[in-house]
Amino acid sequence: MNKVKEENKMLIMLAFFSISVGLWGNFRQLWLQDNNFAVTNISNILSIGTFISCVIIALIGKYVKLDKLKNMLVIVLIVKLINMIWLYTLNHTMYIQLINLSIIIDIVTEYIIITSIYPLITTIVKTETIYSKRRLTEYLFRDIGILFGGIFIGKSIGGLVVNYNICLLIANIFLLFSFTVLLNIKVNNSTNNKHEDISLKNIFKDKILNLFSLYVLIGTIAMSTALGLKMLTLTNYFKFSDNVATNYLLIVGLLADIFGIIALKYLTPKNDYITITIKFGIRFFAYVIAFISNNIVISLIAITWSIFISTSYENICDAVYINRLENKYQLSFSNICHIIRFLGEAIGVYLCGLMYEIGLRYMLGLSALLMIFQISLAYYLIYLRKREKINIEVNKNEKIRN
Repeated sequence: MNKVKEENKMLIMLAFFSISVGLWGNFRQLWLQDNNFAVTNISNILSIGTFISCVIIALIGKYVKLDKLKNMLVIVLIVKLINMIWLYTLNHTMYIQLINLSIIIDIVTEYIIITSIYPLITTIVKTETIYSKRRLTEYLFRDIGILFGGIFIGKSIGGLVVNYNICLLIANIFLLFSFTVLLNIKVNNSTNNKHEDISLKNIFKDKILNLFSLYVLIGTIAMSTALGLKMLTLTNYFKFSDNVATNYLLIVGLLADIFGIIALKYLTPKNDYITITIKFGIRFFAYVIAFISNNIVISLIAITWSIFISTSYENICDAVYINRLENKYQLSFSNICHIIRFLGEAIGVYLCGLMYEIGLRYMLGLSALLMIFQISLAYYLIYLRKREKINIEVNKNEKIRN
């Protein structure tokens, strides 16, 4: 098996899938609103779909072995393809419960695919750069999907107006391309191609990993409380058109990705407390000022900074905790973190829907309140790590003396 060739096929498959996600996922909320769903109903559906994803992904991680992962992914992609066609036919119908079910299936299958692609790549090739390649491919082509949506939404092409439902149909075409590439990928099913699972007992034995898991959960809840309904917030509260909202997210995302590369190499403070302050502290004060002032411009600045800095510093603060584990356990723990984040997203989107009906300032205010606990945990984790390092040095010196 030509590993380089199969690795490239896997990245091409991911590229097509990411375009589909960027094109449709960006408009899913607006599609529901266009079908007369209230904001609270939209947030509830998204929250339920995300929560069910947590449960199913956990079961997949426990019972589906790496050598069976491709077969599972083929089945999930078939389900997603059929479901998106079904959802397309449900547009502007009165079958509300069927739409609810179809959206939930859409979310669940999307998250299963997202969390399964990297483990599947590791069955083909394991290099130090493959994770970076996967992340770059996913983000770049997702942004291309968002760009396509921003360019064509509302435009007339060949007498056909590109609306949310047309975006759904085009997204399904890219999904079909992704499925076709996947069918032609050869994976390594050898018995040597295994990763070792890390049990929850191992995590809870480590106080730092235990608190880090709680930090991830609270942080994701806080983030999703403010930004869980981004497109609805931008179009309804800030009165952006669909094109402007899409281009706004695209530009902020691209600038954040570029800055993130620079920050990782040149602008990461050696003092961890400063890094946390940059990532979370400024956002916290921006949210507080937006809540107190109830000013729409300040709220937009706060949200823009939040999206920008969270993307830029996405992996800078977390890598040190994953690296506490042996390499053979890191993939399994990363999957656990995915599940924790999805759970936090489910809770945060639900809270976002509740606050949305009250007012934008309350979305940001509740997020700021949650961030107090997040930042406190982040600082405490840094303290524990530094104390642990000192204790290790002391014990080492004592052994040398003895």
